Amino acid sequence: MDRSPGKRLEQYTLKRVHEVLLVTVEVAGEPDQIAIFKGFSSSLMRPTAFDPGQPVLLEQAKILTIDRLATPYNPQSPRYIQRGLTWETMQPLLLEVGV
Repeated sequence: MDRSPGKRLEQYTLKRVHEVLLVTVEVAGEPDQIAIFKGFSSSLMRPTAFDPGQPVLLEQAKILTIDRLATPYNPQSPRYIQRGLTWETMQPLLLEVGV
C-alpha cells in the first residue's frame, strides 16, 4: 500500500465523501494549493496531469496547512469544518478512517 501523504489524503476523502481537503504546500520554494475530493487531487494553481495516476502532491512537497471543507465545495462561499491543520494534527483523522 502506498503510504505517501498524497495517497493517504486521497484515501481519506474516499472514506469521508462529504469532505474536500484543501492542502497548501510549498515545492522548491513555490506555493501550490491542492484540492482533494473523492480520491482525486487537482492543483488549483498549476496544470494537473491528465493521468490520475500521476501524483499531484509530490513527495518533496512541504505540507503547510490542510483545511477540511464540507461538500458541495463552492470557492466563493466555502464551508470550513476545520482550518489550518498540520500534517501532524491530521494524523488522528487519517488513523480514524484507517489510512
